[in-house]
Amino acid sequence: MASVVASTTGLDVLPVHVAEAGVVRLEVRDVRIELLTGIYSEETKLPQPLSISVIADLPAPDRFEPDTPLAASKNYLDLRWAMDEAIPRNVHFTLIEAVAEHICDTLFVQDSRISRIEVRIVKLAISKNGESIGMTLVRHAA
Repeated sequence: MASVVASTTGLDVLPVHVAEAGVVRLEVRDVRIELLTGIYSEETKLPQPLSISVIADLPAPDRFEPDTPLAASKNYLDLRWAMDEAIPRNVHFTLIEAVAEHICDTLFVQDSRISRIEVRIVKLAISKNGESIGMTLVRHAA
């Protein structure tokens, strides 16, 4: 079973267990999408603007040489696809945690090498003074 950390601040830090060869930590940050989400009446009528960031950990080879092929890592656009195009727009997600879960599921199915995924989602519409209000979900491969 996967372990979970959910935070309303996004400031929780988990220890990272690195294999001897190391980890490649791929990051795609601040992808903005609009999605049906929320529990309050003012949120449920129209798609809500979200900012999504994803970190995915993969085992690293012993070294990356100038001619190392992409297969030794992962295409960043695969992460971007899971954060945007893979999310169904005809579904209302009551909680943004469910959106994060969908992204994790998509990436774990897409690439069995992924050992850990961190998804941070910020609800842009509820910020009053530029603060980031949202959550972070961390999942580990089963």
